[in-house]
Amino acid sequence: MRHIISVLLENEAGALSRVAGLFSARAYNIESLTVAPTEDASLSRMTVITSGSDDVVEQITKQLNKLIEVVKVVDLSEAAHIERELMLIKVRAAGKDREEMKRMSDIFRGRIIDVTDGTYTIELTGTGAKLDAFLEALDKSVILETVRTGASGIARGERVLRA
Repeated sequence: MRHIISVLLENEAGALSRVAGLFSARAYNIESLTVAPTEDASLSRMTVITSGSDDVVEQITKQLNKLIEVVKVVDLSEAAHIERELMLIKVRAAGKDREEMKRMSDIFRGRIIDVTDGTYTIELTGTGAKLDAFLEALDKSVILETVRTGASGIARGERVLRA
């Protein structure tokens, strides 16, 4: 089962490395990892996407809580949450492809953020499934380059991850 683990940790050198090391030392796979400072510059929020049984995720959570830099750990998958991912995709957009790329971008609520004579760079935000659907809808020959951030997530409603 896919789990979204949100970790609040001290914003200091080596903290990310220790969390990633915990996963690799126990042979747990990280499917996606995002990290950035929070509104409090001394703290960072890390979102880790991993797969495993509830027992495996419980073990991961316990191990994360033992790290000195970790302030709090929450499995967002346990309750209602919102997740989004960002993708930048450079596509061939010359001749007849130009209007088609504009139309596809509009259908998926993307934004064209760079234009040249032969390419568009499109910014898309949404769930991983939405971004995958966009890629599948395109002819593979028009895709020049793709960059994805990985998922970021936050609990819905009043539930808050705070120190």
